[in-house]
Amino acid sequence: MDSALFPEGVKRCSPKVFLLWTLPWLALLAWGGLSAFLCLWKGLNQTNMSNIFAFAIWIVFDLAVIALGAGAFFTGFLTYVIGRKELKSIINAAVIIGFICYSGAVAMLGIDIGQPIRGWFIFWHANVHSMLTEVSFCISAYLGVLAIEYIPIILENRQIEKVPHLRLFGHNLHHIMGVFAATGTFLSFFHQGSLGGMFGVMYARPFAERWDFYVWPTTFFLFVFSAIAAGPCFTILCTKLTEAISRKKLVPDNAVQFLARLSGWLLSGYLVLKIIDTAVWANTTVPNAGLGLMDFYREGPYGIWMLIAEIGIFGIVPAVMLMIPQVRQNPAGLIVACLMNCTGIVLNRFVFIIATLAIPVMPFARFWSYLPTWQEWGIAMALVGYGFLLFSVSYRYLPVFPKEQELNPAMNG
Repeated sequence: MDSALFPEGVKRCSPKVFLLWTLPWLALLAWGGLSAFLCLWKGLNQTNMSNIFAFAIWIVFDLAVIALGAGAFFTGFLTYVIGRKELKSIINAAVIIGFICYSGAVAMLGIDIGQPIRGWFIFWHANVHSMLTEVSFCISAYLGVLAIEYIPIILENRQIEKVPHLRLFGHNLHHIMGVFAATGTFLSFFHQGSLGGMFGVMYARPFAERWDFYVWPTTFFLFVFSAIAAGPCFTILCTKLTEAISRKKLVPDNAVQFLARLSGWLLSGYLVLKIIDTAVWANTTVPNAGLGLMDFYREGPYGIWMLIAEIGIFGIVPAVMLMIPQVRQNPAGLIVACLMNCTGIVLNRFVFIIATLAIPVMPFARFWSYLPTWQEWGIAMALVGYGFLLFSVSYRYLPVFPKEQELNPAMNG
């Protein structure tokens, strides 16, 4: 029976209801599959990418989900290295979310490079002078770490546990999970940073260029800081969405409140550094390039509103909300603050990827515009469908939330 595959002591919806739930996500995957086929068969002329917009909507999604997936390595670091035991009730969900984000991002990059069968060139013919080489190595290695962290959760399925060797293997993996958590933290720190550092060293693009701290541009550290500030909030959002759909309480309040409070302080620290960095950029880098601050915001859709929205509306506001206990402990306040935090980080990645390329660097040049094709949107939205499907299947058949039975004694069998 299907119910024999469920985690012990919990109830799930009928197969028919579950199938209906998966249909929209399967439709998104079908859209993405068709889009990917056209791009691989006919080439990147199926997109609106060009010599101007070599980085486009795929890379926005890619960097956004990598930042939001940072909840996996940061929660793992807090759980296994720092020893925050209350986070064991949410660490499985964080690992699965991280695996979805990173595996989806790597799959999207496979389409973006145009010839994924030559993807191994990145490793065999590595350009040691490129930050993207280090990013490729670290992301690939960290995806492997996430897969290893995901395996023990899979092996806890009731039917798989009946195989003695697999049960023993999963049990032994749990004992060394701290090693993988520390490894993941190391790998994530460098690839998150290098993704930001890549923009900071674009000296021909003064909109993105930043001053160096030792050998790293400030964007190296800001990308790391922003990822660990937003990642836990994205984990909270996914958990709360699962609770709303399942109509169950899945994670104790102390774990959620700890992550929310920590995100508030991290976001505040990030914003202080971001404001200082922006002020230094506006008063040194920009004048040195022979430009004024408003030269970057004088026309097109990329107005000064981006700076105000990123730092003020989707930065300072959620940081304050997350640090106020009365707001943070209110369910609606917590959701709004987490949504705003994640939106701010996504906007930050959009600005660095799209606006950097759209804004002219010569006085005689014009602003460029970019609108993704339906094929580009299809591949991007396939990541959403893939995420919902994998997390839904994991929740249905695996003990993603170990406290579920304890928190819902009346609803479970």
